[in-house]
Amino acid sequence: MTKDKEAARIVRARKTRIRLTALGTTRLAVFRTNTHIYAQVISGDGRKVLCSASTVEADVRAKLKNGSNKAAAEIVGTRIAEKAKAAGIEVVAFDRSGYQYHGRVKALAEAARAGGLKF
Repeated sequence: MTKDKEAARIVRARKTRIRLTALGTTRLAVFRTNTHIYAQVISGDGRKVLCSASTVEADVRAKLKNGSNKAAAEIVGTRIAEKAKAAGIEVVAFDRSGYQYHGRVKALAEAARAGGLKF
């Protein structure tokens, strides 16, 4: 990924986050690298991470051969939904961090919805 592409993604992400901060809703933020995918549920004011899940966690790594595919994203989506529901969070705004709603990001979102999160 070139610096121009990354800078453009960050600009897109910033626009979304400004809108979500104005709404004051709890958000489900996604970050992906070439080898892993991460998800965090962040408070409405953006100051506190309420729960998180990723392919780096030992429980998830035991289930996966590869942390950078749709199957891994589905597992992370299911785990973040379980953790959010345990923390009493049922409604979130989906923050895709400037990534296209496609592939791993879409798989994570659909798994979180199937796990009981509403967005």
